[in-house]
Amino acid sequence: QVQLVESGGGSVQAGGSLALSCAASRYIYGYCMGWFRQAPGKEREGVAVIRVRDGHTYYDDSVKGRLTISQDSAQKRVFLQMNSLKPEDSAMYYCAAASCWGKLPVGPEEYIYWGQGTQVTVSS
Repeated sequence: QVQLVESGGGSVQAGGSLALSCAASRYIYGYCMGWFRQAPGKEREGVAVIRVRDGHTYYDDSVKGRLTISQDSAQKRVFLQMNSLKPEDSAMYYCAAASCWGKLPVGPEEYIYWGQGTQVTVSS
């Protein structure tokens, strides 16, 4: 079992930045950690993934160059630095953990453990 707790969400104007953090209840070395988001009326979508043991990452095309995922496995934390935010980035953001011994898991159905989410609102 892995409990995940997100923090760092909030409201910001377009072009601004936010830094999200995800704290895990145990060491995450063997996991892939992902950030997902879900806006009202839309499906949950993957934003960024990191394979903790080697730092390999994946980004959705909509966030490349603006969002950066990173991890501090010693501190059992995963981060999402969000720059140049747009109104369409507004959503509930979730941290999730998946077993990670093949290709990077990018779909929400591949993830086992989920946090409760943190809201990000970007105004124009």
